[in-house]
Order: sequence, then structure tokens, then C-alpha cells
Amino acid sequence: MFLYIFGLVVLYYIVRWYRELDRVPDRGNKYVFITGCDSGFGELLARHLDKCGFCVVAACLTEKGEEELKKSCSSRLSTVHLDVTNSESIEKASRFIKNLVGEKGLWALVNNAGISVASAPADWLTLQDYKATLDVNLYGVIGVTLSVLPLIKKARGRVVNVSSVVGRISPTSGPYTVSKYGVEAFNDSLRRNMYHFGVKVLCIEPGFFKTQVANMDVHLRGMKKLWERLPVEVKEEYGDDYIQKVENVMKKYSKTLDSDLMKVVNCMEHAVSAVRPRTRYSPGWDAKFFWLPLSYLPTCISDYLLLDKAIRSAK
Repeated sequence: MFLYIFGLVVLYYIVRWYRELDRVPDRGNKYVFITGCDSGFGELLARHLDKCGFCVVAACLTEKGEEELKKSCSSRLSTVHLDVTNSESIEKASRFIKNLVGEKGLWALVNNAGISVASAPADWLTLQDYKATLDVNLYGVIGVTLSVLPLIKKARGRVVNVSSVVGRISPTSGPYTVSKYGVEAFNDSLRRNMYHFGVKVLCIEPGFFKTQVANMDVHLRGMKKLWERLPVEVKEEYGDDYIQKVENVMKKYSKTLDSDLMKVVNCMEHAVSAVRPRTRYSPGWDAKFFWLPLSYLPTCISDYLLLDKAIRSAK
């Protein structure tokens, strides 16, 4: 029985691998709009898709980001300034793309732009702390998507939303996980809405990689700032050594971060270029073999494993 099930699993993956080999033709006439191309996954994807022959429109927040991409990529690549929190900036970028793509429409949008502020217990945070992250990670995704959706429908193209494994399960507190849960909901509803228009809506759910979003030093500095503004009674509840305990946990965890960013970029490229893309991609071994399985386990198990160790040791 075991061998029979094992054989079926192996056969499934072989068939899936074979079906996913085909790539879309005529890439030189297909435009791909990518947000957040100043660094990280967005920058790597813009360069990679340019080498693959696509007409890339790379959205950057800084002039430096635009200049660096123009220097290193072909003449097919265009750049545009974009602040995803600013409706006027979004509208200006969408007009630029509409004039650029013409009657072809927009083949793909990759919503990659995102930020991460320090994770912290909910009772340390204010509504404004949540709003700043949601403006970029959720409302920015929605705003950019809606601004170019008619162009994507014209091309019968696709939307690729970059979420995270923390959109499936929350290992930490704070606005980042809330924003990614929102992206998952928007992604699922949009996928069903667009099905009859021939538009594919796909989701990338990476594990933890060595990017600025997962920079432990940045997170620790942010947490210390939040700690300093807390009332004395809240600090007493957590204990004077709470920050030191969190720092020890972060140092251990930082050693497990995956440094191979191309695992994520290759999934993005497949979502953009495959004839039969997957609905979801989960790059990173931690995503595949820990976070996603954990999200399906009974709550009592996942809660126990993810309880704040610094608080647990203080009790």
C-alpha cells in the first residue's frame, strides 16, 4: 500500500513537472510591470525577465534604483517612478504603462513592493503602526492592481501577488502578518473574479530569506524604539530582560535564513512566463516543510510551538 501511494505521488510530480515546462511565445511583445524594483526580489526579477526577452516596466521608489537598472539591462526595459502609497503616483504610472503597451495590453503585473516594520506584541502598537505597513503591503497592492487591471484583461494576462508564508500562519505579532493575510484574501477573490476573463491570478508565498524585510538587526532596532515608548507598567509586565531574550532568539533564527534569492525569483518568472503556471508557489524549504504543514495542524499544536519564547521563559 505504501509503495502504491508513493508511486502515485512520484507520478503526480513527474506529470506536473512536464506540464510546467512550456513557456509563452512572443516574449518580445509582452510587457511585465514589476513594483518594488529598487532592491531585493524586484530588482533581481526585473534583470532576469529582461534577459528572458520580456519588455519589463520596472517601478522604483528612487532615482538611483531606476538608474542602476537602466545601466545593466537592455533597451527593452523601461523604468517608472512609483510610490504605491500615493494615488497620484499610481495614476501617473498607469498612464505611462497604458501609453507604452498600446493595444497589446499588459501581459503581467508583479506586486512585489513591500515593507516590514518591527514585530512586537499587539499591546505595544498603535493603529498608526498598522496603517503605515498596510498602506504599502495591502492597499498598495490593491491600488496598483486596479489601476492596470483593464490592460491585463485586454491581454488576457496575469497578476502575480507576492505574499508570504506569514499570510498563512502568524509566527509573530504586528502589521506585517496582517497585511499578508489581506493580500491572500485579495488574491483569492481576484482570481475567482477574473477567471471568466482569461486572467490568471497567482500567489508567491516565500519562506524566510536574507532580504531587508527579514533583516534581524533592523527588526531589533525597531523593537527597541517601541520598547522605549512603552509605559512603565507594560515594561514591568514583560520584564526588564525581555528585549535581551528576544535578541538571543533573533540571533539564532537569523542563521537559518535562506540566502538563495533566486529560489523566489525563479518562481516569479515561472508565474509570469509558464503556459500553465501554478496557483501558488512556496519557495524555500522552511515554507514547504515547516510553515505550510504547521498551518494545517490543530491550533493547540501551532499555538504551543509559536508562543513567544521570551515571555514563556519569564513566566
